[in-house]
Amino acid sequence: MMRGLLALCVTLMLSWGAEMAEARYTILGFDQLEGWEGDEHRAALDVFLNTCTDMDDPDWDPVCILARRQSNARTFFEAFFRPVLIEDGNPGLFTGYFEPELLGARRPTQRFRYPLYRKPSTIPPGTAWYTRGEIEEQNLMDGRNLEIAWVESPVDVFFLQVQGSGRIKLTDGGMIRVGYGGNNGHPYRSVGAEMVRRGLLPAHKVSAQVIRNWVQQFPQEGARLLRHNPSFVFFREVNRVSADKGPLGAMNRSITPNRTVAIDPSYVPLGAPVWLEKNGKTPIRRLMVAQDTGSAIKGAQRADIFYGTGREAGRTAGRIKDPGRIVVLMPIQRAFALVPEG
Repeated sequence: MMRGLLALCVTLMLSWGAEMAEARYTILGFDQLEGWEGDEHRAALDVFLNTCTDMDDPDWDPVCILARRQSNARTFFEAFFRPVLIEDGNPGLFTGYFEPELLGARRPTQRFRYPLYRKPSTIPPGTAWYTRGEIEEQNLMDGRNLEIAWVESPVDVFFLQVQGSGRIKLTDGGMIRVGYGGNNGHPYRSVGAEMVRRGLLPAHKVSAQVIRNWVQQFPQEGARLLRHNPSFVFFREVNRVSADKGPLGAMNRSITPNRTVAIDPSYVPLGAPVWLEKNGKTPIRRLMVAQDTGSAIKGAQRADIFYGTGREAGRTAGRIKDPGRIVVLMPIQRAFALVPEG
């Protein structure tokens, strides 16, 4: 009933920190979402149901209850939500992420020498600890008995930290799943951007695989390059998620390939349905759910698409760096609360 709605805009100053930019909210009609009619809305509704009960918000509770009674998913979204375009002045940027699957061991061996660590309990909450470079160069994790497993390469450790979770296939046939267990309190810095700044690569050639290959080809210079990122991620062993399900996202629920997206929760509510219009070589027009976050995902129009587990998912995710836009589906009362009276 809101098709053809003229865009209603409001500019609000977000108050969640000095780094937040001014946000502009525009309410759209569903007919303004390119490709909306052709999506498989039922698949998105099923993913939404996985986490909507965890949102604990009076605006979202009723739609979550109603969602469980719906036979027509598209009708449900159109009846109880409004598409809201949130902009902060920066262009849309889509990247991809995945759950790595590495070989490893419970004990160090000549082959598996690089550990994944739990977070030290001595790090005071909310404070910055040592940087990645200081941790590695000073061997600050040695002797703490915090190792979860050992893998083959320091590059594997680095990219597992970037992804935030993964699976380790053990030499004895077992499997360990690890999830994000905290960090050292330092901000993420892009290694790819640093390679471009140093003139090591042109911007259009930067990808996770290219970075991996370069670091492995030049191990000493590569180690120094990786330390450009001062953030160091710790892990925890995840035992309650079966191997056939996706890793845990920021809502502590399994996430779904090609339907889960990581966003900046300062702008987009965790658990909200999000319409993606990703351009580039592999365009996407799809309803996803904002079930995850990431240290590099900052801004109203910044999104990271979850592509699944393993090497092929990693290759696909590593190629994604595309423009486009995201539109958040908000409950009607929440959407119109963003519009000033009069």
